[in-house]
Amino acid sequence: MKNVAIIGSGSWGAALGIYLANHGHSVKMWSFDEDEKNLINNKRKCVFLPNAKVPDGVICSSNFEEVLEDAEIILHVTPSKFVRSTIKQYKSFVKPNQMVIMCSKGFESETGYTLDQIMEEELLGIKTGILSGPSHAEEVSLNVPTLMVVASKDSEVREVISEEFKSNSMRIYTSEDVKGVELGGALKNIIAFCAGIAVGLGLGDNTFAALATRGLVEIDRLGTAMGGETKTFYGLSGLGDLIVTCGSVHSRNRKAGELIGKGYSIEETRKQVGMTIESVDNIDVAYKLCKKYNVEMPIVEKVYEVLYNGLSPKEAVDILMTREQKSE
Repeated sequence: MKNVAIIGSGSWGAALGIYLANHGHSVKMWSFDEDEKNLINNKRKCVFLPNAKVPDGVICSSNFEEVLEDAEIILHVTPSKFVRSTIKQYKSFVKPNQMVIMCSKGFESETGYTLDQIMEEELLGIKTGILSGPSHAEEVSLNVPTLMVVASKDSEVREVISEEFKSNSMRIYTSEDVKGVELGGALKNIIAFCAGIAVGLGLGDNTFAALATRGLVEIDRLGTAMGGETKTFYGLSGLGDLIVTCGSVHSRNRKAGELIGKGYSIEETRKQVGMTIESVDNIDVAYKLCKKYNVEMPIVEKVYEVLYNGLSPKEAVDILMTREQKSE
């Protein structure tokens, strides 16, 4: 059993803490929010996971040094826009014998970096990895059988995470394709947002399936252009995560798209969802990347225009449907 530090007390950080503590690991969790910290420590609850109980093995603190001191594994679980700033706050406490695993999904908007690139810059000499896959926090916290993938260039990281995190409700596959796993997790949120728009417009299963399928093609195009492997995008962190994020009632990205499809503004949508919406935060990055790498991504281009250029969701669908005929 391991001492695990979790940086972030939102739904996914809390779910990982609950799962790991229930399977014998010692968990210390960092939170910037005093109310969240007190709720976890005193009430054994997480506001984002009302059906789950936080076990006594989870201790929450707002002190980075206290959380990281004895950790063998560090899980970073903050919104993508706060990844670099948060790492800067705790990296002086990270020791060479610890490993840092990125569990967040997204991009850094200012640079267009994937989150593994941020770790490479900020955590010199530290072993790192990416944990991704179809894994809604609500279900992981309740021990629903879940499959994930850990990606790292370091074989020890892959072996430790896959072995220590496994159980009869969690199976961890391994991959060396860090870039592919990273991009699959980041880009699928955008396609799920688009699928939500289709639901909000009242369109049918045919449209939903078409969006998911052609969206996967776009993920593969940009992902391979940026160094990922096609097989990764048809695995757990690509197709698997796309299925669960497009189709689940738990998906905040799908819910956000559905609200946009119904005519809500971005501001109204953020208030309704009440949590970070990675797709909204990263659509402009994906748009810029597809232009940078000269990759055709019509779905991403149109949803960018919906959010930033005033195109209506219905007009976006009409434009996509009347594009020039092509071979699949």
